[in-house]
Amino acid sequence: MSQTYVPLISSGVSGPLGVIHLPRLWQKVSLEAKGQLCPGYPDIGAGFDSMVLKALNLDPGAVRQFIKQNRPSYFQFEDWVKKQPGVKIDKTTIESGNAAVRGYLHPAETRKEILTACGLAEDSSLPRDAVNLNNMEDWAEFHRQVLQ
Repeated sequence: MSQTYVPLISSGVSGPLGVIHLPRLWQKVSLEAKGQLCPGYPDIGAGFDSMVLKALNLDPGAVRQFIKQNRPSYFQFEDWVKKQPGVKIDKTTIESGNAAVRGYLHPAETRKEILTACGLAEDSSLPRDAVNLNNMEDWAEFHRQVLQ
């Protein structure tokens, strides 16, 4: 069995195009294409992945196919994105999509599950936004999968 990897690129990170979460999506799809994405992580899920692809007007199947067939670097992937017919990469679309990702809040139950998985008790000083909660969840999973 090949080794699997917890994706550690944050949803809050962007590449040169300026689209946050796109580098994480590329990493997850790339890992899945090689059978190396940690179980429990979808390559293209219903959350941020779908939000970003929809905002950019990109077809999830086409993204999967391109990455699986070409195994591009992130910069090659961005170059491909820019060349897709109907892609929306204007400043307003990117800023709006980024704001949607940054502003997304997990439901209280999901937040509690993530904090519990991290071994943390509810504390009002802990993050409420999904980007930071997902980071915490990734770090805890990385610790369980790799460091323990």
